[in-house]
Amino acid sequence: MNPQAITADTIRFILNGKEVSFAVRPDTTALDLIRNHAHLVGTKEGCAEGDCGACTVLVRRGDGPRQAANACIMTAAQLDGVELTTVEGLKHNGVMTPLQDAMASNGSSQCGFCTPGIVMSLTGLLEASAEPEEEAIHDALAGNLCRCTGYRPIVEAAKAAAKTGVRSPEPADLPQWHSEISFDGSVLHQPAALDDLTALRAQYPDATILAGGTDLGVARADYHSDWDRIISTRRVKELRAMEETAEAWTFGAAVTWEEILQTVRSEYPSLATLIRRFGSTQIRAMGTVGGNIGTASPIGDGPPALIALGASITLASQANGARTLPLEDFFLDYRKTELRPDEVIVSVTVPRPKGGEEFRVYKLSKRYDQDISTVCAAFWIAMEGSHVSACRIAYGGMAAIPKRAKTMENKLLGRELDSDSVADAVHSLHDDFSPLSDWRGSAAYRMQTAKALLERFARDLKGEAVEVMAL
Repeated sequence: MNPQAITADTIRFILNGKEVSFAVRPDTTALDLIRNHAHLVGTKEGCAEGDCGACTVLVRRGDGPRQAANACIMTAAQLDGVELTTVEGLKHNGVMTPLQDAMASNGSSQCGFCTPGIVMSLTGLLEASAEPEEEAIHDALAGNLCRCTGYRPIVEAAKAAAKTGVRSPEPADLPQWHSEISFDGSVLHQPAALDDLTALRAQYPDATILAGGTDLGVARADYHSDWDRIISTRRVKELRAMEETAEAWTFGAAVTWEEILQTVRSEYPSLATLIRRFGSTQIRAMGTVGGNIGTASPIGDGPPALIALGASITLASQANGARTLPLEDFFLDYRKTELRPDEVIVSVTVPRPKGGEEFRVYKLSKRYDQDISTVCAAFWIAMEGSHVSACRIAYGGMAAIPKRAKTMENKLLGRELDSDSVADAVHSLHDDFSPLSDWRGSAAYRMQTAKALLERFARDLKGEAVEVMAL
């Protein structure tokens, strides 16, 4: 569907099966729109940071499945031309869904505040998976906090509802979306092609570039900043593309982590585990690989893994066209990158595994699911016989940027991965990093655990069981 080349002053979308339009600033939070403009109060505000899941809704873009997402960190700009379902929209002819009925019958709700979000998360799961494993149910609930009930009856309700054969309703006919929407001093641009995106980037270098918004949306949820001009990347076809060859995957910058998870899980199971941990299903459905890299957080979980895998990044501008560089060279200093004021991130290319290679990534955090890393360590090695012929080791949380441990790498090259080479490599880590202390961990703790993770990698490759909390 092509956008109308005119300026509109309303956000138009399908809400609980009906087309609606709202004259609101594009940077209004979706939660604000739902509760205060649509007057649907089943969707709750809990944390306003995308952590607790009380605000979970279902979003469908195009003819794809409905996916759980956090309304508190989503903006009205992201609703234009999509299908949105709140908890009020689940009933059909006044009859509760099998999941709602099961939860009401077995005492899955006490105070009820978190219950609508839990229902929405599990509905998204059950529509996507006819017979979900218990692990998948817990994964779907990782972004929903319940302090009253505990999760046993909720999981049992999900299992009971799955037996009824939950089906997703047919996609609605989506309303026409516009290339530009302006209201009350906030302007949203929705380019459909890379050339249009780079032209807008050159014209408005200070505009907010909005991808999934899972990082930017946290500040916006508290209305700490206004977005007077927004350039959305989610409709740019080049940024939504995924290409696969025998050697590599190329993910457009607006490809979500959930889409990446489904692509890499069989070939890089360790990376798949990391992706499940650093974002709930709600976050993975919104967060993009380009956004995760572009924020340049020193504790972002994606970059260390991608650097260790040898990923490259492609940038583009209207004036100079495209350029590609190793991802490790993209990060310059704290929150500073190679990205020029008129450039955008186009794609990330990730090599696929070959014979003789091993990859693991470990995340150390205060809680297992959906928490910020204290240390994230990624290890890739290639072996010739019993000796290390090549290796890349990258850490997050150990410096102002995600960074390779090149001295450590050199200590392993040409040697067997045994206790002697690992001990030498561990001892050299002080030459690569001087970590800082903060509330997540002291410098000494970070250094000690970073060393221990290399030892764990070596033991993992030998098939030795390692019991480490929260790894």
